[in-house]
Amino acid sequence: MSKKNSNIVAIVTMIFLFGMISFVTNLAAPVGNIWKQQPSIAGSNALGMMGNMMNFLAYLFMGIPAGKILAKYGSRKANLLGIALGFIGVFIQFLSGVVSSFPANFIVYLIGAFVSGFAVCTLNTVVNPMLTVLGGGGNKGNQLVQVGGTFNSLMGTLTPILVGALVGQLSAKSVISDVNPVLFIAMGVFAVAFVVLSLLKFDDPQSAEEAEKAASPMSFRHFVLGVVAIFIYVGVEVGIPGTLNFFLSDSGPKGAGMDPATAAGIAGFVAGTYWFLMLIGRFVSSFISGKVSSRTQLTITTSVALILVIASIIAGAGKMTTMPVFTGSAFTMASVPLCALLLVLCGLCTSVMWGCIFNLAVEGLGASTAQASGIFMTMVVGGGVLPFVQNFIADHTTYMASYWLVVAGIAYMLFYALVGSKPVQAKK
Repeated sequence: MSKKNSNIVAIVTMIFLFGMISFVTNLAAPVGNIWKQQPSIAGSNALGMMGNMMNFLAYLFMGIPAGKILAKYGSRKANLLGIALGFIGVFIQFLSGVVSSFPANFIVYLIGAFVSGFAVCTLNTVVNPMLTVLGGGGNKGNQLVQVGGTFNSLMGTLTPILVGALVGQLSAKSVISDVNPVLFIAMGVFAVAFVVLSLLKFDDPQSAEEAEKAASPMSFRHFVLGVVAIFIYVGVEVGIPGTLNFFLSDSGPKGAGMDPATAAGIAGFVAGTYWFLMLIGRFVSSFISGKVSSRTQLTITTSVALILVIASIIAGAGKMTTMPVFTGSAFTMASVPLCALLLVLCGLCTSVMWGCIFNLAVEGLGASTAQASGIFMTMVVGGGVLPFVQNFIADHTTYMASYWLVVAGIAYMLFYALVGSKPVQAKK
């Protein structure tokens, strides 16, 4: 196989796996909504977010090992490991619907979410540096990451919509087995992906020898600050729609107060619309990233997101409006709080932040990129920690007050775009 064809195969494979990362990750919030309604959990937002917490907690343990696996064994074997773990993790979540008693079924589910986290961490560790390097780094590297991110957002859009459609009216009678079709699809895709990738051959852009001789990425100031930025970013990206899903589904005084018969479906569609807007944002960015720098994109999107979130907090839960929500095949108008519309629009902003932060953080790292990717993935644990903290705050105050945590996170990312991302030479 020629080098050009080999690169094409590698790029297509990485983009496909980018989608599976989102599919598995985005099961957590809507499935957590089912657990939240169970009598034994009694509506706790924090416990409802525990599956998401376990999914992202796995990054803390798997990030650095995944980077070492990538450096030593190459992207193909690392991907196969991630795919196998993905199948096992989803299968364990399926088993939680077979176990009938609480808390045993909830514990099985959390174990499944944790193993799934190992899978997506491993896949993320491989996909991001591969697309960056295959694109030649710089703006072109970011452009490929945004293309992959477009497919990632497509899967993120469909997942909560599928779960919402399958569950319908959310109640204490809803159980995880209601979403078995989604779990079967995930297991089937992982099985097919494992077979296909086993048959494909492509070259790694960097040899194991080069990776082992590389300097520590932690000696680069802009990378260290980027690691903090990605911790915060993933927490913001997940926390905005995840908490919004809970808020819209809650018919109580702290929630949106919508008719409970339709709230669950609308909540899933609204969350899905957020991810759909992320898809649109990444699709547009995939065309402009070759010309518009990552720093410029990150500066603009964090500034706009900051305005939108603050405006949503000020608007509160009382003011209603109508907005188009994506149902999976078409748009329909739904009556929702104004704050929900403003938060959904943040999807256009968060869409490009991952690729921009990663691109800026690894700029100039060279052979240290594989090692850096592992460290980077460790900090994706922020996607579990910050939403958990946000929903803990929501339990003790209000849903909208919890979004001040999101405001603080976006403010740091704006700082990184303006100041912290400027490359600094490695320490001697």
